[in-house]
Amino acid sequence: MTAVTEQPQGLTLPPEPHVPARAGVARLLFRRTLTQLEGVEVIAPDGHPLRAEPGAPRMTITSDAFFHRLGRDGKIGFGEAYMAGDWHADDLPGVLTAFGRRLTRLIHPRLQRLRRLYEPARPRHEQNTTEGAARNVSRHYDLSNELFALFLDETMAYSCAVFGPGDDLAAAQRRKYDAICDLARISPGDHVLEIGTGWAGFAIHAAAMRGCRVTTATISRRQLELARARVAEAGLDDRVEVILRDYRQIAGTYECVVSIEMLEAVGEEYWPGFFAACDRLLAPGGTAAVQTITMPHERYLASRRSSTWIQKYIFPGGLIPSAEAIDRALHSATTLRVTHATEIGHHYATTAAAWRERFLANAGRVLELGFDETFVRMWDFYLAYCQAGFATGAIGDVQLRLERPA
Repeated sequence: MTAVTEQPQGLTLPPEPHVPARAGVARLLFRRTLTQLEGVEVIAPDGHPLRAEPGAPRMTITSDAFFHRLGRDGKIGFGEAYMAGDWHADDLPGVLTAFGRRLTRLIHPRLQRLRRLYEPARPRHEQNTTEGAARNVSRHYDLSNELFALFLDETMAYSCAVFGPGDDLAAAQRRKYDAICDLARISPGDHVLEIGTGWAGFAIHAAAMRGCRVTTATISRRQLELARARVAEAGLDDRVEVILRDYRQIAGTYECVVSIEMLEAVGEEYWPGFFAACDRLLAPGGTAAVQTITMPHERYLASRRSSTWIQKYIFPGGLIPSAEAIDRALHSATTLRVTHATEIGHHYATTAAAWRERFLANAGRVLELGFDETFVRMWDFYLAYCQAGFATGAIGDVQLRLERPA
């Protein structure tokens, strides 16, 4: 595994802003927002409650810089304020859940479409061309294999698990892998293409449990290193090939194609090309299994052009699709059609909670890898943000079967 020795580029927190007029407006709007919430207590920097609800998750604002960041950068500033220590919570997922539960009601849907007038646009340099996708993926997945090993389970799965009675995280991830194998109708002797290797958890499982061959493609060099080592350790070199290749550059014909939570990193303008590649690579009558995070279509339309905290700090170039957007991409560029869909988003809140618990328990070791306290708070916020989003249904996760006509 590869450790880092310095804070990665692009993760530096902006300096504390001083925008009194905007901070004043932000303070008024924030107070108004609190009147529409329930299930949260909010304490002002002077110790007085902005919203009193004893026993509820508590958000404590420790500095007026919170309102300056909120005034300058909106929701991005909300996350940056947590990274800077301008506020904290006794139950961070609980506080974010309280805000997320009312997210769609805080701003009228018609006004949501005006977000581009006051929210920053997505940076053009983060577009997912072949070169841009490699840069964007590197900023997250090349941070450090050792970092991810600190909070993932032994399967090294970095996607939603599917929990059954008595399952721990590793068992739930294997249950997910079995569901994907069933969805793709993988049989012994099939040649399976996986787009988005991760750390080869699915490829190892499918080859070992279903008797197939797997070619799995990644564009992360550090994932490539560890994935190949894990395949060799499992004794599956003869059945699993890990390649460093963009989906646009893959050749061949495969009975099955699998992609697990990679679509979110493709980019809206490239979704038709991604699905066209799946169509091109599938044998006639072949089956693809795609697992992807989704959001309601109205939220997708409202946010697709805006830059978010997640895009700025965690997944540059990423965008979560809606079911309608997926259907539109499929119909515009492929012969593939969705023949089965299973919603598993309710399992993701449990998955993210397990990751966050393990991450915080290993926070000291994260610092030893060369990351700083701001990075730890950033990832704490990211994992809690995901947990809250799935718990409230603001985002979901779906497993799709796509079939190519014979």
